[in-house]
Amino acid sequence: MGKLDKTDPVIISLDDLDPGWNWKRPLPAPGHSNVDFEERVDFRRLHRYRVARAQQALQNSDLGALLCFDNNNIRYLTSSVIGEWSRDKICRYALFTGNANPYLWDFGSAAAHHRLYAPWLKKNHCKAGMLGLRGSVPVEANLFSKAAKEIHDLLKIEGVADMPLGVDIVEPPMLFALQAEGIEVRDCQQIFLEARQIKSMDEITLLNMSAAMVDGAYHQIAENLKPGARENEMVALANKVLYEAGSDDVEAINAVSGERCAPHPHNFTDRIYRPGDQAFFDIIQSYMGYRTCYYRTLNVGFSTPAQEDAYKQAREWIDDAIALVRPGTTTDKIAALWPKAEEFGFSSEMEAFGLQFGHGLGLALHERPIISRLVSFDNPFELQEGMVFAVETYCPAADGNGAARIEEEVVVTNDGCKVITLFPAQELFIANKY
Repeated sequence: MGKLDKTDPVIISLDDLDPGWNWKRPLPAPGHSNVDFEERVDFRRLHRYRVARAQQALQNSDLGALLCFDNNNIRYLTSSVIGEWSRDKICRYALFTGNANPYLWDFGSAAAHHRLYAPWLKKNHCKAGMLGLRGSVPVEANLFSKAAKEIHDLLKIEGVADMPLGVDIVEPPMLFALQAEGIEVRDCQQIFLEARQIKSMDEITLLNMSAAMVDGAYHQIAENLKPGARENEMVALANKVLYEAGSDDVEAINAVSGERCAPHPHNFTDRIYRPGDQAFFDIIQSYMGYRTCYYRTLNVGFSTPAQEDAYKQAREWIDDAIALVRPGTTTDKIAALWPKAEEFGFSSEMEAFGLQFGHGLGLALHERPIISRLVSFDNPFELQEGMVFAVETYCPAADGNGAARIEEEVVVTNDGCKVITLFPAQELFIANKY
């Protein structure tokens, strides 16, 4: 293995890694290419910032190192990605002790590719690794035990083998193999969430760019939302628009309309749109890993009084919440603004979870803070400048003919917040009005 390289340029300070922002200026959403005549996203600064945040969170814990199999945490630490294919394979992993730059074990030839094209990663830290593809390779092949021993040897070299090892997600055979090496395994997902909760201006810019792409997708949906079209056609259209705009992952699109709106099924079908239908969409996608969760409700041709009333109520609930978003506000205060589950047709807060809701956004769809009547009263969380999260509300129409669903993404600034989801939503949008 060799000895720890004391010249390894580990990030040890957050100073100068985030230039900050004058919140009185508009948030930028620049073009996707870098140019020599504007300051845009500095990806190497972004990498250093994320490693420094992870190192700070690790130092604030009682863990000796972080071992991550969660692709979002791997990307946060290493600025590496090999595509959506890897998301459910649990085949990549990274180790970070804070004493050296992260180690990355990637799938087959991807490791050799990183050594050529990712110079911010130390070449001898980019390794090929494969544990079994969720059981497809049997435990008897000893891939788990060999990986656990290699990890343990690195922990010894870096002087943290006697400390607990944090792991975010893990297959049981890998957990057992680490324990067989005498390693005390603990959860580190909360440590990563702590690191990821405050975004740099590079991250906020990427989140804003990602939202801008969905602005465009909604414009195309609005132009094509007509009787005779189908929910799945709008999903296909949005996928096309987003991938052409540069999306690296369209994770999911909900397209819900008419009688399907209440209760919310969280999916899409081949239902045909009809005149007067209320239709809502959620577009979940990412640009450079940074995700959107962006609902809009549109009507087909015209609206009814009951649909308008539902929309006004959902809008009131979301506007009241946004008005409270500022540093120092706690999430229980926002959750208290929203109706109890029983007040809009559900038997419990668990059943209504996700309908009156707030959740952090970043490399993952759900980061800190989580805002809900289900959890926020018992575990209130204080908002801080630099957090980015989505706020979403839902109100079924009184006559059962539709429901309103609205979501806004907000950036917490020093004296309030900025909304970055800009497709018109203050009033119910009528597509192709008659």
